[in-house]
Amino acid sequence: MRKLVVFMHMSVDGFAAGPDGEMDWIHVDDEIFDYAGDQTDEADVALYGRKTFEMMDAYWPNAADQPGATPHDVKHSRWYNSVDKLVLSHSMQAKEKNKTSFISKDVTEHINRVKNQPGKNIIVFGSPTTVGFLLQENLVDELWLFVNPIILGKGISFFNGAKNSLRLKLVSSNAFSSGVVCLQYSKDK
Repeated sequence: MRKLVVFMHMSVDGFAAGPDGEMDWIHVDDEIFDYAGDQTDEADVALYGRKTFEMMDAYWPNAADQPGATPHDVKHSRWYNSVDKLVLSHSMQAKEKNKTSFISKDVTEHINRVKNQPGKNIIVFGSPTTVGFLLQENLVDELWLFVNPIILGKGISFFNGAKNSLRLKLVSSNAFSSGVVCLQYSKDK
């Protein structure tokens, strides 16, 4: 059975984005890319909310072909183009495209069907609203929280509105030279 693995940057006070969705406070560098990049090799499905998908799809399909593309850009672009993408969206139904499916109905059942198919993991990058829904529906198997050394005071939290508590087990932690700390949690059975 596939695992649904969430990768989320957050502030120390638990926000995934600023009040207007700004993410300019998030720190990413080669050290973090390399650490997280190894996990993309363990996934063959990417799941996004509409906003995050639009950002990703505007950049990654051709990132490897751009002048000055970094090794990370090349690797992630190839991965992005090779995996199936699931997008939770009510407004993009008519925009079906190769390797991308848009889901607006029976979301929990659809994701559980994909989780029960043979294959690698399903990975979610960002998408705080989508992650909040996935947590509420008890679909998340692992959380990789990249805690950035900043307190925002207000913003968008993916923990808001959680219906139920979810017990987690710390699997690993890694402190980066930038001050970002990655906390890897799995569901505590």
